[in-house]
Amino acid sequence: MSHRGGNSNAPAAKSELIGNGTVSTLANSRQRLRLNPNKEHKPEAYADLELDFSPSIFSSLERHLPPNMLVISRDDKAKFMTEILLKYLPTGERNRTQKHKEYRQKIKSYYQPLHPELYTMNPIIFFVPTFLKAISDNTEQSFRSIISEPSPDILVFQMFQPDFCELLLSEIENFEKWVTEANFRIMRPNRMNKFGAVLDDFGLEPMLDKLMDDFVRPLSRVFFPEVGGSTLDSHHGFVVEYGKDKDVDLGFHVDDSEVTLNVCLGKEFSGGELFFRGSRCEKHVNTGSQPDEVFDYNHVPGRAVLHRGRHRHGARATTSGHRINFLMWCRSSVFREMKLYQKDFSSWCGECNRMKQERQHSTCAATRLELITREGESAA
Repeated sequence: MSHRGGNSNAPAAKSELIGNGTVSTLANSRQRLRLNPNKEHKPEAYADLELDFSPSIFSSLERHLPPNMLVISRDDKAKFMTEILLKYLPTGERNRTQKHKEYRQKIKSYYQPLHPELYTMNPIIFFVPTFLKAISDNTEQSFRSIISEPSPDILVFQMFQPDFCELLLSEIENFEKWVTEANFRIMRPNRMNKFGAVLDDFGLEPMLDKLMDDFVRPLSRVFFPEVGGSTLDSHHGFVVEYGKDKDVDLGFHVDDSEVTLNVCLGKEFSGGELFFRGSRCEKHVNTGSQPDEVFDYNHVPGRAVLHRGRHRHGARATTSGHRINFLMWCRSSVFREMKLYQKDFSSWCGECNRMKQERQHSTCAATRLELITREGESAA
């Protein structure tokens, strides 16, 4: 895993004076991220810098820098990590990043929150006691005590308090009212949903950072380590709305995430089931499903479903009422960097795993045939 760091016009190597007075040579041309984080290293804070991404991403990614880069200046580290992160944005969207920052700032300048208590993380208000206790105990056993797994790698558990759901729904309605009254054009969650709102855009990003760091990542570290569950460092948080005069259903797709959290907020509705059809890598995303990969999930307000972003799924039509769901696409820049250099995804791609098992069975069968042939020749 290698990529160019620092200024593209810089020489291949430079000498830099470090803390103990010795000169360190930093090879700018080819640097490799560490697969496992340096847990002993205390990353720097980046909140005061003008960055294209959340400061928390840089602090998280810094633990994966090679040892010789930990002694360079914070600005140089930020430049190096920014180059890594920008690789995951199409070239045409890089200018959009700056415009999006200005767009968010404009919303925050004019929109007045209805429930300020939503904008800071208060676990007692947000979560049901069983979920809080499991997270506090922070063991696989405690997590499994509240989680059901109705289909492989689809985790279901009670998460949000009913009062929190009501507060968030009320805030969303207030935001939509402001959008209409101010004639303000907002960005919708994605290309598939024409209704809903991006929660990060109107000030909830710090709260969602805390939600991912302290409550989603502990679960993902245990249940989805093979797709970067322990290194989640950014998110896209939003709500979607289905029903009359809203979106009706959602086509078959995969999410732009490593791990997806999906929680139904309400209201009264029928239909809208999620249908899952197995996890796939990019190469096999359009392949068929095995019988054990076929699963339909019925939404219940306050109840969460956690799954890999690459777990193919869709939403059936909401036939009556009004359904609103909160989603958070959690991403790992480290996993995305590592994935560029991997060829075998059999640990999580159902089709890769099936093909691997077929190869193993063929090898075993050939070996057995060879042994039988040899035994027959010896007997003769």
